[in-house]
Amino acid sequence: MFTIIISSISLTLIIISLRQIFISLEFEHNIFSFQLFLSIMLLYTIVMIGFGIIYAGLMRQGIIVYRMEANLPRALGIAEIARSIYFSGVTLFTVGYGDMIPVGVGKWLSIIEAMIGYTLPAALVAKVWQKHQVNR
Repeated sequence: MFTIIISSISLTLIIISLRQIFISLEFEHNIFSFQLFLSIMLLYTIVMIGFGIIYAGLMRQGIIVYRMEANLPRALGIAEIARSIYFSGVTLFTVGYGDMIPVGVGKWLSIIEAMIGYTLPAALVAKVWQKHQVNR
């Protein structure tokens, strides 16, 4: 039950963060600003940690989300969260080192996370460009 609540809160924070940056965040009149940079970094951090918590919560419930190539023992507690956030970061930034492989429901979650990581830069550039065109 605790895992479901934490996962729901993480998913809600991810959705709110994505909505915030695309709907109500106002940038300075420059095409690129320090505020925009910090907003993007914060958004990526929230998405990465949020999905990491979801992965760790599912793993804690016994639902295998990813498999490690090196047969390391199953981690518990903070180590499991750290591994899950690492897996989330590798997935979000579409790096794919190959040391962790999504399995089961993790395949679908990692596809959703990778789509966010892949399309977010293009969407942010389009938003900034559109705002710049309006301000001209």
